Amino acid sequence: NYTTPEQEVPNEPLPFPWETCMTMGDSWSYVPNDNYKSSHKLIQLLVKIVSRGGNFLLNIGPGPEGDWDPVAYSRLQDIGKWMAVNGEGIYNSKPMAPYSTDNIYYTQSKSGEAIYAFYLSEADAVSIPNQVVLKNVAVNKGSSISLLGTKAKLKWKADGNNTIITVPSSVSAEVTSQHVAAFKIQKK
Repeated sequence: NYTTPEQEVPNEPLPFPWETCMTMGDSWSYVPNDNYKSSHKLIQLLVKIVSRGGNFLLNIGPGPEGDWDPVAYSRLQDIGKWMAVNGEGIYNSKPMAPYSTDNIYYTQSKSGEAIYAFYLSEADAVSIPNQVVLKNVAVNKGSSISLLGTKAKLKWKADGNNTIITVPSSVSAEVTSQHVAAFKIQKK
């Protein structure tokens, strides 16, 4: 009773339950020295899929002894470390329009009380600019914005239907996440 797009991510949410079925390497089964996707790509795929309301089924073919390639274990550890910091924007979330703008992808808590804006980095190390613009995302006065993995409350202002977040360099330096950083907007 759900759709399973293989090896792809839909451009927008689908009107029914779905999950992307994707291989970590190039093959659905074991291939010695397979070409594994980077942790960077896998984490960004996870964010993109969840922002569209989907589930990510990640296939890893076991070797002849029933074990995975050490590279696969390394990728899963990297995903686990990222989820330890940013998982609240992934687990038990739902999509939120506009779903994505430029390199920012959105989810919201099931209750709708929190919005998560995931800033996808071009490099493994996240480098956040001094200002981040959430296009077509209006935030209510009195709401607070933070960067997951830091304790800082960030200043922000409304600009029409956009929200402009100011990120001091001292806060950018605190970011421990690799690949994607997540802003949390606690709605008032």
